[in-house]
Amino acid sequence: MRNLLTVFLFVLLASACRQRAGVPRDRPDTSSVPTATNILPAKIVAPQATTQPRIDGVGDDSCWNQTTWHAIDHNWIGPKYDSIDFAGRYKVAWDKEYLYILAEIKDDTLLNTHKPLDNYWDDDCLTVYLDEDHSGGDHQYTYNAFAYHIGLDGRIVDMGPDSTAQLYPTHCNVKIDTRGDTATWELAFRLFPHTYKGDVKDKPVNLFDGKRIGFAIAYNDNDRSPMRENMIGSVYIDGQNRNLAWITADVFGDLFLEGR
Repeated sequence: MRNLLTVFLFVLLASACRQRAGVPRDRPDTSSVPTATNILPAKIVAPQATTQPRIDGVGDDSCWNQTTWHAIDHNWIGPKYDSIDFAGRYKVAWDKEYLYILAEIKDDTLLNTHKPLDNYWDDDCLTVYLDEDHSGGDHQYTYNAFAYHIGLDGRIVDMGPDSTAQLYPTHCNVKIDTRGDTATWELAFRLFPHTYKGDVKDKPVNLFDGKRIGFAIAYNDNDRSPMRENMIGSVYIDGQNRNLAWITADVFGDLFLEGR
C-alpha cells in the first residue's frame, strides 16, 4: 500500500510540473494561429472536360452539361440576407491545363468603386481559394495556397509574401456576362505549386485523374456601403470568426478530379 501511495504522489507531482512548464521550448506556440472547428466535409467531384470550354461567360459548353451545380450559401461575414439580395451557385470541370469554374451569381446591386489594390474585398467580387496539393496550413502571406479575388472588372488579386496586394493576371482567364441581376462568371485557372516564386520561370502543374485539390469559393456582397455587408462561401465554418479562408487552407473543401 505504501508503494502504491508513493507512485500516486509521484504522478500528481509530475502532472503539476508539466502544467506549470507551459509550452515546451522545442515546440512552437501556435496559440495565435486561427483555427477552425467542426468543418463539415465538402467533397466536390469535378469531371474531366473532353472539349475545352470557350471562356465567354455564356456557359453553354458541353462540359457544363455534364457537371452538377453546388451552392454558395454559408454566411461567413455579415447579417442574414435573403434570396433577393444574393443567391449563388457554381460548377467545376478540368482538363490537363486548366481548372474551369462556372459561377452564377444573383445580386440586386453591383458595386466596383475601389482601385485594383485598395480594399478590393469591399467591392462585389468572387473569391476562389486553391490549394494545389491539398496540404492545408497557413497561406496568408505565402504561396502555400491562393485566395484569388476576382473583381467585376476582371482583375485578379491576392496577397503576396511581402504582405501587400498583387495582381495575378496570368493565373486565370475570366469573362463575366451580366444580364439584369444575374452575372455568369466563367473562369479558367492554371494551378501553381507552393514553390511558386512570382517570376517567369514558374510553371503551372498538370492536372490528372484522381488529383485532390483544396478548394472553396465565396462572394463578397456590397450594397452601396463603404464596406461589404456579407461574404458568402461554399463551405461551412463554425465559430464566431468564419473569415478564415484567406488565412488558412485548413478550411478549404476537398475537390476531387475525376477522369473519363
